[in-house]
Amino acid sequence: MASKAGKPKKPAWVVDKERAKRAAAAETVWLFGLHAVRDALANPAREKLRLVVTQNALDRLGDLHGMTPEVTDPRVFGKEVPLAPDSVHQGAALEVKPLKWGSLSEVALREATGETRPLLVALDRVTDPHNIGAVLRSAEVFGARAVIAPSRHSAPETGALAKTASGALERQPYLRVPNLAEALSQLKQMGFILVGLDGTGEGDLPDLLADLPGRAICLVMGSEGPGMRELTMKTCDHIVRIPFAADFGSLNVSNAAAVALYAASRG
Repeated sequence: MASKAGKPKKPAWVVDKERAKRAAAAETVWLFGLHAVRDALANPAREKLRLVVTQNALDRLGDLHGMTPEVTDPRVFGKEVPLAPDSVHQGAALEVKPLKWGSLSEVALREATGETRPLLVALDRVTDPHNIGAVLRSAEVFGARAVIAPSRHSAPETGALAKTASGALERQPYLRVPNLAEALSQLKQMGFILVGLDGTGEGDLPDLLADLPGRAICLVMGSEGPGMRELTMKTCDHIVRIPFAADFGSLNVSNAAAVALYAASRG
């Protein structure tokens, strides 16, 4: 079929893909808080657009790495920057483009020094930016190569996420993939063992890790309540639990990730 101009009409999927690409190119993120802004300023891979600060924050930020600040009065800061009213911004906000970490294979297979085993974390339907920020922080501490999440069912890169990550967002790859099950299948082909964490698991995580010394591991976790989706769970090689001292014990996803990453990094 041809359009009125005589050119062939593009298929709907091509139009949708081009529209999504334009939207991604136009997307920006406002980071806030002295720590998050300072780390983003120091990150050469981060495309930085605007720096809005109060004089007090400017005095505390240190090196601006070539950015020209827009100094504003604290009383009108909220009008200058589109942040949520409850954002603890400390008088500093930086508009940036989302980071580009490369493909799943590039990040998962990158060379790393000093690690005991290659580690990844995959999060299924974890939408709270504070939880993901905390997971990124733990992932950096325990040497994970990346945190992976689905594009449509996870928290995007936001100021709240960055503030909770306490700088880890600038250094720890956070990959949002179109299809989590497909991404997990790719990791299997790369040699990663997929270890799902769920309260229904029949075995304990430490026992499984002891049987997989040095093997590349991807820890897969779901949100509190619904947990992992059925397809995600079926894609895992093993489903295990974190052992508790009592039957009623439980951890939220960020705490569970910290415990699991510590255990996996020891083997």
